[in-house]
Amino acid sequence: MIDTKQSPPSSAAPGDAKERRALQPLHIPIRALGPTHREQILEHLLSLTERDRYLRFGYPASDAQVRRYVEGLDFQRDEIYGIHNRKLELIAMAHLAFDPPTPGKPRAAEFGVSVLSKYRGRSLGAKLYDRAMMHARNEGVETMYIHALSENAPMLKIARNAGATVHREGSESEAYLKLPKPNLNSRLTEAFEDQIGEFDYRMKVQAYQFQSFLDNLWGMGMHRKPEARPAPEQEQKPNAAPPTQKHD
Repeated sequence: MIDTKQSPPSSAAPGDAKERRALQPLHIPIRALGPTHREQILEHLLSLTERDRYLRFGYPASDAQVRRYVEGLDFQRDEIYGIHNRKLELIAMAHLAFDPPTPGKPRAAEFGVSVLSKYRGRSLGAKLYDRAMMHARNEGVETMYIHALSENAPMLKIARNAGATVHREGSESEAYLKLPKPNLNSRLTEAFEDQIGEFDYRMKVQAYQFQSFLDNLWGMGMHRKPEARPAPEQEQKPNAAPPTQKHD
């Protein structure tokens, strides 16, 4: 149980801020992705510009290299998260890759994220970072890190804002975040976020299917617009007698 009393800033423990951030509701529905989303993940990554691929992978990945990356995703070992829009397009995704366990060494996991250009500036990357941090913590990971190009300022800013320590070595940087140990609150928070993400996705699927149904009806002509009636002066009543003519 978390103590709701706030300590003065001068005496606050360094880990308190990380604890509070890790338990904050995400507000943006995020859903765990599985093997059935592999094609959607590929489509998302292939839609990134050459510059975006360079920042995401650390090199200007070609289409073939992106395909190999997606084919190599291990959904049993790692965790993949995504954010969908109302059209069910994958607009942002994150990859939390767990390092192979090493006897005598603490567990660690690497974080990577990509957001489509027109959806940036909405803190989607930061929300995905928080979601990955929550899961990594509950899995017993002690350190979550980012390996990024030093010029990738947005990525490094996300890590710094979360309390990570950034080490720069020339053109590359490493950001390390020490995670608190899991507790009941962290596990319940993650379970709640999982339910929200799943519910949001199902609602979007139903809305998309309903809209597609309506579009099909329009296409089949079942919702035709009523034909325009002739103007009153052009309209003639049936069986109306012809007008009489007056003779002087």
